[in-house]
Amino acid sequence: MNLRKPKWLRSKLPTSPSYKKVRQLVETNSLHTVCQSAQCPNMGECWSRGTATVMILGNICTRACSFCAIETGRPTGIDIGEPARVADAVAKMNLKHCVITSVARDDLQDGGAAVWASTIRAVRHRNPNTAIEILIPDFRGHIEPLDIVLEAQPDILNHNIETVKRLQRPVRKTAQYDRTLNLLKHSKEKGFVTKSGIMLGIGERKEEVKLTLDDLRSVGVSIITIGQYLQPTPEHRPIDRWVTPEEFLEWKKYGLSIGFEVVESGPLVRSSYHAEEQSEHFGISQGRESA
Repeated sequence: MNLRKPKWLRSKLPTSPSYKKVRQLVETNSLHTVCQSAQCPNMGECWSRGTATVMILGNICTRACSFCAIETGRPTGIDIGEPARVADAVAKMNLKHCVITSVARDDLQDGGAAVWASTIRAVRHRNPNTAIEILIPDFRGHIEPLDIVLEAQPDILNHNIETVKRLQRPVRKTAQYDRTLNLLKHSKEKGFVTKSGIMLGIGERKEEVKLTLDDLRSVGVSIITIGQYLQPTPEHRPIDRWVTPEEFLEWKKYGLSIGFEVVESGPLVRSSYHAEEQSEHFGISQGRESA
């Protein structure tokens, strides 16, 4: 296929003072962000709005998914000062909604769940009016570490299914389609607002996308993000097709028609795209401000 990006995928270079402020805060607090590590095309827009997705537990992942730009290898130990630094950065950015994610840490017995819980509690203690969204790994399907994270009371639980069932093994390697659905179902049954995301242009068929959206709704997912897959390097899985803005609009309409409360669907949409608006939709930010 023609690898030249279509015009709808071209993003503007970041130049605003807000962008520079967020970049300085990230560097000063020795934080990792998925914006940088995963080469997110929206980094300029989001940082200019004063938001960033903080990545905890280091920047080296124990998995080697064929779509992801994050470095794979053997991580170092745990940084016990990280939760406090994340909480401090959220305070300095004066965020109403923060998004926290992490690499997969299959080298740790609990998959990093204890650090997750400490970070959520630190952010909540320092920023009681801030809505907290977490984008978590699957903890290899174990419920115990998931419950450790949920007991820290995040506001939105996000775990991406990434692609259709047929492509799980070549795209996600270690992760599993049913495992993702079970994680989301368990979190929903615990009373949490749940969210997931899927990439298009990675080899899926339209009927498979429809089935995946149906499956996510069947386990109670309320928020879905749908975006274009972008190949990070020539060594990663190739792009299958450029999905048009018109098709993304069709998926948005379909998602809303089957019961998703929020559907972010577009070429540049990523997991954290306009995340602060989603907490406003569910009344989370307002509820915390009035608490």
